[in-house]
Amino acid sequence: MDEQELYINFDEYIRQGEPQKRERADAWRVAIGLQAVDGLKTSEYLQETARRNIEGEITIDEARELIKQYYIKKSTHDEGDEDREEADRVSSNISKLLQTDAFTYSVAGLTAIHRAIFEGVFKHAGRFRDYDISKKEWVLRGDSVLYGRWQDLRMAVEYDLEQERQFSYTALSKDQMVEHLAKFIAGLWQIHPFGEGNTRTTAIFTIKYLRSQGFSVNNDLFERYSWYFRNALVRANYRNLQKGISYEPIFLVRFFRNLLLGENNTLKNRYMMIDAPEDWKMPESELLPHKYPTSTLQVQDKLNTENPNIIRLVQVIGEQKLSVKEIMEGIGLKDRKNVLNLYLNPAITDGYIRLLYPQSPRHPRQKYLLTVKGLALFNEIN
Repeated sequence: MDEQELYINFDEYIRQGEPQKRERADAWRVAIGLQAVDGLKTSEYLQETARRNIEGEITIDEARELIKQYYIKKSTHDEGDEDREEADRVSSNISKLLQTDAFTYSVAGLTAIHRAIFEGVFKHAGRFRDYDISKKEWVLRGDSVLYGRWQDLRMAVEYDLEQERQFSYTALSKDQMVEHLAKFIAGLWQIHPFGEGNTRTTAIFTIKYLRSQGFSVNNDLFERYSWYFRNALVRANYRNLQKGISYEPIFLVRFFRNLLLGENNTLKNRYMMIDAPEDWKMPESELLPHKYPTSTLQVQDKLNTENPNIIRLVQVIGEQKLSVKEIMEGIGLKDRKNVLNLYLNPAITDGYIRLLYPQSPRHPRQKYLLTVKGLALFNEIN
């Protein structure tokens, strides 16, 4: 399958709906689309419940409770009910996660996402696995990626998160930024801290992390290409020297370029199969690095801004962490209110600036720094 079909189509809400309806519809679309990662489909009852939440008839918590009670009270059980229940409950849980902006970048934050997604579905929700795993993969013709040892999981996740926290995006081109982000997510997924639901957890973590870094994420990709996303993660982490197969990140990079830069690279699962038939292979021209169809102008429009105040603020902050007072001095303005309303708030809203202490906006030592998106603009300016 090259493209996951929508079980529920919310396009009308997203095209014409009110802002809150669009946001709720978008969250449900992603939540439902991600179930295809494990070959699951939601029920008609979920569809109706989601519609009621999007329309504002019920809250997301009420929707989740209705789904829960539906399966508790269900008197007859048909074949496939167990899978549908998992898909329905996980979809409603993911929808709630995506309808909130809260995000904690830490091991605890990652496990909290897993717990929130699989609450009421897996007994081990929010817990790292305590056993080693291997998984037969279609794209690897039955072979498996080498996953992390269960004894090392917490240390491995902590290491990857800390490496990303300390990584400097300064002076990187947009191509390099996208490639680094793809590599970071691929490495985190390969640790595979959770016995089940690892890919869905990684997807939600990715969406929330990229949002926290100022990117406007094209969630349609997680909805329509969730199986591609998983297979691309597999190929980025698989190597078999005996067979002459190396790690192949190009498929995941193409996904991330569509996700972050608004490109339209062709995403086909059959391109990723090892030893594929000739007519299944990606054209050689597409395998070459940085042979992408989208113009530089479109990419710049995606990440950059024409607001001169944001550009000035990004120039002032650069690689530093500055307080409001220091920003005022750098810009050359004495009116704190004007700096907040004309510079800081628009830059934060558009994803170029972030708070050093986002959970405590009035922190006495609060400072402001560039997001990854802000650094992209800073690099363009320089």
